[in-house]
Amino acid sequence: MIPEEDRPASWLRGYGGIEADIRRLREFADKLQAEVERNYAPHLSYIAEDMKAPVPNPADAFIELVNFLRAHHETQQATADMVWGVRDTTGHLAVAASTVANSYTQSDAFSSARVADVERALANPAAATPRGPSPVLRDPTSPETGPMSGPVVLP
Repeated sequence: MIPEEDRPASWLRGYGGIEADIRRLREFADKLQAEVERNYAPHLSYIAEDMKAPVPNPADAFIELVNFLRAHHETQQATADMVWGVRDTTGHLAVAASTVANSYTQSDAFSSARVADVERALANPAAATPRGPSPVLRDPTSPETGPMSGPVVLP
């Protein structure tokens, strides 16, 4: 017996299945891939340049500023990772949708497609190759030396 909290919502109980139109799935895959390639990926270089703008090291004695810039850097790096991840993950979703559409093009889509096939397509790590890592941003509070940096000595 399945516990009540693990059962589907009451309005979903007894529903037999979900129908999908494979032609529409193919259309979705193509449009999603085109959207990523034409309208998302080309802008990533501009975002990277903006995020790499040098920030001078803070004064060591101003510990609040040092802590703020450290937190800002961590947040900015996490944001860059997410923005670049969206490109690869969306591309992966488009390739998975395309894989499922190709598998069922010649069949009766309303009776042949299985959830396991969709899950297998989404789980395939080779479905979409990542196109490069997100930029690594310089931490203005790090002890690295360079044109706009000098070691920050924390009290």
